[in-house]
Amino acid sequence: MNEDYARSQLVRICALLYDRKLTVSAGGNMSVRLNDEEVLITPSGKNKGFLGPDDLIIVNMEGEVISGRGRPSIETFMHLALYKANEGTNAIIHCHPLNCIALTMKKKIRPDLTPEGVLLLGDVPTVGYYTPGSKELVDAVAAHASSKAILMERHGAVTQGKDLMDAYDRMEELEFQAELQMLVGRCRGLPRDEVEKLKRM
Repeated sequence: MNEDYARSQLVRICALLYDRKLTVSAGGNMSVRLNDEEVLITPSGKNKGFLGPDDLIIVNMEGEVISGRGRPSIETFMHLALYKANEGTNAIIHCHPLNCIALTMKKKIRPDLTPEGVLLLGDVPTVGYYTPGSKELVDAVAAHASSKAILMERHGAVTQGKDLMDAYDRMEELEFQAELQMLVGRCRGLPRDEVEKLKRM
């Protein structure tokens, strides 16, 4: 991907996530794969709603900084683990959406309440709580690398996609599904045969 275009797109998506309250202050981290060897990622400790293209950092697949000021996100290795596991993943978003986090402290998310949840998210695992940036968290997320979306207890959510818009759409849908579930409480999901039909679409 063209680096200048990737920088402008990543900054735009970060601002959109902030405006939609899917992330707050310096929380979360977002990245896009530039090529087989390089990833563009948000910096550590900076508000994601006010980033400029020059704030972003390029790292290689081993997490070493290639260019950029400041430090890359402490979750860099979580991003890299997903890129290494999924050739078709070209963008990753990690946010701290309010309803997603609240749900991880109560129950498992049910993306089968609406057709869009099934289509965009599929099965969504929740990993236990691990210190942000820790190898334990990287390993826990990497164990579910085939999932389009993953929740982390008391921490947030990760989505991956073929491009930034794909990953963004999944994060927005994930928070919608979490809020819906918090609103309706216990209820039936879509019939199993309908879920299987949607998965084949």
